[in-house]
Amino acid sequence: MLRFTVYLCMLWLLFADTVSSEDISGCEQQPCQNGGVCESHNGGFRCLCASQSQNGQLYGGQNCTVALTGCNENQCENGGVCSPLFVNDHHSYTCICPAGFTSPKCQTPTVFSFESRGYVYIQTPLLDQEAPLNVTFSFRTEQLVGTLLQRRVDDLLFSIELMHGHLCLLSLRGQGSSTLVQELPGYLSDSKWHTVEASLGGVVSLIRLLCTEGSCTRESNAEVQLLEQASSLPEPEAVRHSLFIGAISGNWTLGRAVEEADYPPAFLGCFRDVFVDSRLLLPVIAPEGSHIQSNITVGCSDKDKCDDSPCQNRGRCVSQGWRGYLCECHRPYEGNNCAEEYITARFGNKDLESYAVFSLDDDPGDTVIISMFIRTRQSSGLLLIMTNTTSQYLRLWLEAGMIKVQVNNFETLVGRAVINDGHFHLVTLKLEGVVATLFQSAQSQGFIPIRLIQVHPGDMVYVGGLPDSRASASFGGYFKGCIQDLRINNKRLQFYPISTPVESYNLEQLISVAEGCSSDNACAVNPCLNGGVCYSMWDDFICNCPPNTAGRRCEEVKWCELSPCPAAAMCQPLSQGFECLSNVTFRLGSSIPQYRSNGKIKRSLTSVSLSFRSRRLAATLLHARKDSNYLTVSLLNSHVVMDLQVGGDKDNVSIQSQTQFSDGKWHTVKLSLETQASTSSWIMVVDGGKEAISMPKTAVGDLEFLSKEADIFLGGLSLNAGVDLSGCLGPVEIGGLLLPFHPDTELNLPRPQEEQFLRINSNAPLLYGCWGASVCTPNPCRNEGVCEDLFDLHQCTCSSEWTGHLCQDSTDPCISGPCLYGNCVSLPGGYKCACEQGYSGEQCEVEVDMCEKSNCSHGATCLKGFQTYSCLCPQNMTGQYCELPRLPVSTCTGTRWNYSCFNGGSCSEADDACYCLPGFAGQWYDMHNDS
Repeated sequence: MLRFTVYLCMLWLLFADTVSSEDISGCEQQPCQNGGVCESHNGGFRCLCASQSQNGQLYGGQNCTVALTGCNENQCENGGVCSPLFVNDHHSYTCICPAGFTSPKCQTPTVFSFESRGYVYIQTPLLDQEAPLNVTFSFRTEQLVGTLLQRRVDDLLFSIELMHGHLCLLSLRGQGSSTLVQELPGYLSDSKWHTVEASLGGVVSLIRLLCTEGSCTRESNAEVQLLEQASSLPEPEAVRHSLFIGAISGNWTLGRAVEEADYPPAFLGCFRDVFVDSRLLLPVIAPEGSHIQSNITVGCSDKDKCDDSPCQNRGRCVSQGWRGYLCECHRPYEGNNCAEEYITARFGNKDLESYAVFSLDDDPGDTVIISMFIRTRQSSGLLLIMTNTTSQYLRLWLEAGMIKVQVNNFETLVGRAVINDGHFHLVTLKLEGVVATLFQSAQSQGFIPIRLIQVHPGDMVYVGGLPDSRASASFGGYFKGCIQDLRINNKRLQFYPISTPVESYNLEQLISVAEGCSSDNACAVNPCLNGGVCYSMWDDFICNCPPNTAGRRCEEVKWCELSPCPAAAMCQPLSQGFECLSNVTFRLGSSIPQYRSNGKIKRSLTSVSLSFRSRRLAATLLHARKDSNYLTVSLLNSHVVMDLQVGGDKDNVSIQSQTQFSDGKWHTVKLSLETQASTSSWIMVVDGGKEAISMPKTAVGDLEFLSKEADIFLGGLSLNAGVDLSGCLGPVEIGGLLLPFHPDTELNLPRPQEEQFLRINSNAPLLYGCWGASVCTPNPCRNEGVCEDLFDLHQCTCSSEWTGHLCQDSTDPCISGPCLYGNCVSLPGGYKCACEQGYSGEQCEVEVDMCEKSNCSHGATCLKGFQTYSCLCPQNMTGQYCELPRLPVSTCTGTRWNYSCFNGGSCSEADDACYCLPGFAGQWYDMHNDS
């Protein structure tokens, strides 16, 4: 047997061309240079040149004197060691390749791997039973089990397998059981390279471990023979001799039945340097469809496959040992890499009645979990029914957008959240023993106790509806929407199967259920009104509305933004149009507006509302009649009165307010019909407070006759002017419909609403606004009082200081300043003056005579002054009150002034002053101007 192993070749020098006959012992001359060793050879010598470099250089040639340059450019790849040669005077090289590479420059890899179940078919020559097949290979793995090699000779199969990390040789003949031939003792599932030699067939078959990574040496050989690739994989019946590297199932290997896809166990790991009868197997990617190999990957990497994130659609990657991984997929995805999505089923496409029927073939046990993804915009519809031959024991349907569950025709559970928003929702119903729990996106929606349900093989599951449309209608009709990844426990109910094999229940019927989750074209009928542009959504639409429109379908025109009303009116938007609100003034002899229904009023007329102001004690506010039916709302003795007769005298209703309202102020009246049990009554509410209620013995009638050509008058009766209104009316409504004051001819746009009351005497002029007599112009209120117009009467609102009809009376008696010379003090019912000194009287108007009680003495004369007096003493007296005797007077006479000093004072002409005696002071003197 030829074996190729890698080893380092020492350089041999070429033999000398000739040996001199004269030189019998050539080594005596030491011919070898640069560390070469001389050997005698055939009477001559030869030089064995040193394999170690001499001063960084290898030498060769006859005398080891030629510097070898064949490796100067380092020709070897992949870590190969270059060895220079000198042959026939030519420099060359050879590459000593590391394990896993071959070819002259080590550029060809010999390593390949199986990252999933795979094989390589090797075509072997026809051999008899005596000739074994020799195979040498290296492998590495972490897997404890796996089939590395299978060799077939007629009806005998040899298999080299890993069993619990030990390498074993097994044999199998015909359809018998496997026999363990040999087991190597070492543990080899350690991710290291192990080199194995096998002899298969012939008299003795065996395997042996040659070496393990770290202890292997590689021998070098001048030439490597390559193993020719097989052209194709023959039919199993024609195979008599075969060899598979890896694991293949079926009759090629005598095997078990082809359907046992997992036998024999697959090898997941790497091979390198595989020699079959001394011929090297190179990993070559075979053309697609040739079937001579499967799932081969060139090279060997122990990188964790989860590092490459192979799991799609948010699947979780779990490492499974060497190059193995498992994807834990999120619903609704499936497959090795979670790349395949369960096919969605579309129900009710284009409003078709659609449903699906499945049959159960097993007993799920006491715990039944039903789950599915649901997408819909419908608020009702049948989702799922489970039934046996006698009853529907489980029902799921939509009601008001929420999931409703009924178990055993009795126990009922309703979800808390709506799911008809057009998004996918995962709905799960868990029936565990005697408890049913509903989940939506893993959040509990509630639970109920139930009786244990019995699910048996042969039971049917209806999805989306029942064959009988009337039976489906009791659950809201057929379901319209999409259902995906429907399961009972972990077994699928597939409307359209996916390619990944999964366990599924049998689909019996599929009626009008489409593949995918397409949307109906909601814009096909152009639902947008008033020029809105429709944009389709899934089973829905949105409208891009033009200016001045609103609503889901642009049905709401913002009429008031179009200024349809005259300047005197206020625009009020309605759901389908607008009204122009204003007030109207009525005077005796004014036009009486008359109205009739336009014949399109469909609503029930059960209310009347109006606002008014008047000072009349009796006046007609509203009157309507048709044949013997009539309605009158009026003022009678200042009370609001309603008289109604419908269908004859026995149905007459009359109610009257308790409060009087003829005060010229605005008041609002609301009359409404309320029905309770078999009786009905009219209620009057004035200014927000309940004023009166009718007390009929039987049910009273409504105002339906007003929608059938009844004549309606406002502010009076055309035949009796004595009860006409003198005052103002605000908006008047019957059944929520306005009696318009402005005819269409006065509007900028016609009113678009269908139900209307029309003014039939539109030519009769009305005085818009509320205009009474000009009682506040000019302002009659005094002292800055505010005048309030009470319709033909004014009322003054005075400040706190004033009172009276015209604010003419002061609320403070001191405000007018009644005290002439004193301070006013307010008292209850009047005031009091605190007089200043020198005055008296009630208003301090009397000046007091200060001399009446003067202190002037010795006959002095009292001289009155302002709040004081002075005493004019006789000639012989002096002092403030003339109480002192007068002393002689000293007089100074100058050219200009005369001075008289009293009481003995001496006069000084030089100083123009008097020098007084002790006890006296002042400047008492007479002054005379000489000029």
